[in-house]
Amino acid sequence: MPEELLTSVIPDELSGQRLDAALAKLFPDYSRSRLTQWVKEGLVELDNDAVLRPRDKIYSGQVVSVKVQPIESDSEVLPEQIPLDVVFEDDDILVINKPVGMVVHPAAGNWSGTLQNGLLFYCDELKNIPRAGIVHRLDKDTSGLLVVAKNLKSHKSLTEQLQARTVHREYQAIVNGVLTAGGTVDQPIARDVRERKRMAVREEGKEAVTHYRVIEKFRRHTHIRVFLETGRTHQIRVHMSYIRYPLLGDVLYGGKVMLPKGASDELIETIRDFKRQALHAAKLGLIHPKSGEEMQWQVPVPDDMQKVLDALATDLVEHEQRQNIE
Repeated sequence: MPEELLTSVIPDELSGQRLDAALAKLFPDYSRSRLTQWVKEGLVELDNDAVLRPRDKIYSGQVVSVKVQPIESDSEVLPEQIPLDVVFEDDDILVINKPVGMVVHPAAGNWSGTLQNGLLFYCDELKNIPRAGIVHRLDKDTSGLLVVAKNLKSHKSLTEQLQARTVHREYQAIVNGVLTAGGTVDQPIARDVRERKRMAVREEGKEAVTHYRVIEKFRRHTHIRVFLETGRTHQIRVHMSYIRYPLLGDVLYGGKVMLPKGASDELIETIRDFKRQALHAAKLGLIHPKSGEEMQWQVPVPDDMQKVLDALATDLVEHEQRQNIE
């Protein structure tokens, strides 16, 4: 992205406002924090004066110019040819169905093979967007839908929608235990003080709200639908463990193997072979950054999770048949 010069005349309605606030309104494609940083770097001029502070007042008729800087790409993140399941794409956004086992961002122990590596190969222009346009994440072993911004305007819009909690994110999960009904968990989440890999419900944590609804009950498990108001790390996993219905397969948060009495060999093998948390981002809804249209996508649970659901359903039917015979 080459350097670009943007120029505007301060209109009457912005006269007397702070420079940073006015810039955010005049150049809405860029975040206020980015514009503020450019002011501090001397890249914004007001009537040819570049010695400015974000809090300086501006007045109608003044000419403001901004030297738009290219976004520094994550130079250590290299493009890799990785198959991506693209659910939707246009000039502004990408919607990806992330598979189980794929890390979203490179980090210690996972410097390659990530979604970010794959996106940089798939779409070269994403090198100009922070984190290749990724605005939210899923855990490595959680499958499902992610939206990616393809330009700065979309990145700003999607980030603001996430902060305003207007992005609809719906998950499906299998939990240990039989829930009687749906409910809401409204408990703050912070880093676990004893084990840094874990998050935990803590009074001093950040607000976290999770709603869950029952889809189907089995003998010792429940298939649920989960809606997020907030997006804390491991939020669903932490909250369901907190109410003592941890996700099936979630070793980190207590999802130990739980088997119905008299379970068949097939069910026992299926559950024991399931080596991840049973969590899938099934639906994603948002406002398109350019058109303003409400959009929504949905993808089915992956095969490994469906296999567990099928085995649990078969076990329930067989148990009821035995009960009727007896």
